[in-house]
Amino acid sequence: MASAKQSKKTRILVIPFFASSHIGPHTDFAVRLAAARPGVVEPTVAVTPANVTVVRSALERHGPAASGTVKIVTYPFPCVDGLAPGVENLSTAGADAWRINAAAIDEALSRPAQEALLREQSPDAVVTDFHFFWNSIIAAELGLPCVVFSVIGPFSGLIMHLLSGAAVVGDGGSESESREVAVPGLPEPEIRIPVSELPEFLRRPAKGQGTLNPCNAAMARCLGVAYNTFAGLEQEYREASMRVASLKRSYFVGPVSLPLPPAAAGVTEPPCIRWLHSKPSCSVVYVCFGTYAAISGEQLRELALGLEASGKPFLWVAVARAVERFLEPGGPGEAARGRARDLAVKAHAAVAEGGSSSRDLQRLIDDLVEGRAAAGVPTSPSVASVGT
Repeated sequence: MASAKQSKKTRILVIPFFASSHIGPHTDFAVRLAAARPGVVEPTVAVTPANVTVVRSALERHGPAASGTVKIVTYPFPCVDGLAPGVENLSTAGADAWRINAAAIDEALSRPAQEALLREQSPDAVVTDFHFFWNSIIAAELGLPCVVFSVIGPFSGLIMHLLSGAAVVGDGGSESESREVAVPGLPEPEIRIPVSELPEFLRRPAKGQGTLNPCNAAMARCLGVAYNTFAGLEQEYREASMRVASLKRSYFVGPVSLPLPPAAAGVTEPPCIRWLHSKPSCSVVYVCFGTYAAISGEQLRELALGLEASGKPFLWVAVARAVERFLEPGGPGEAARGRARDLAVKAHAAVAEGGSSSRDLQRLIDDLVEGRAAAGVPTSPSVASVGT
């Protein structure tokens, strides 16, 4: 005689922005979600066809089991004038990167395919990137809880939010950009940033405000925001970011890129990770300018020399071809490269079972399940036959 044993599944659709620096962390986050409730949470990462390889590469970093717990679905990339077919990633588009960024935040271009995907997949919950503000609206229409996953921590997001409402520059002239601006609303010590070093959407509020407003509104409208950070790093900015951005909830779930303990056993740890493990807490300088920064050769050279002259251990994330000439044997970066071979990181405690990020991740899943139940829609049943 056979009987049916029914268990509820929570299917979560994860939709990252069109950049490797976003697709990777969103995939890592999907792996974390699946590992937090094995056999119960079923995450799916949704990307355009040309970005599937980025997802697969991220899954491989977590070991063979990760590919079996996270699914991949695709939807068409919007038709963008000036972009060659198959160019769908801001990180690899070169001079055309601005076209991808503009298309991503254009609701008329990007919403239709994502909305069709959401209705077709009919998930139990949605995790969306900051840029796709319309997904929280679609999710609400479908009775789905929606969470924004932010690949940057609350500190950076808080500063951008505070400065987006401030008069950063006057007429945009050279005199305005040569001065510094104090970030309002932060606790001591005061943080001052040269206007010339701010992203354009903050230096040109008239241009950027139209983009930030709907995105910020979406963060306030959805169930909450999950950050790729941990309490030991940015806890003091959690309450401030929630208050300033009017967030309902915040979750610190990172660093999501660290391999899970079972997978870590089958993954060879890079030498640089081992080196970072050997360093005292808060002793290494981390240097990374992100996706948008354009660094000249002269700036790279000065940066390399300055880091080396500081005498401090550092980790510099940069495009290899841009800095390789500064890292040749006998060059000014040779010592830094030697240190980087033994790098490691000490953030495992937060993501380990019982750690602060692990607890926040469990709370996030509970809130998604409760949000679905509150909408009056049961989570997806999975039926398996059990012989007796």
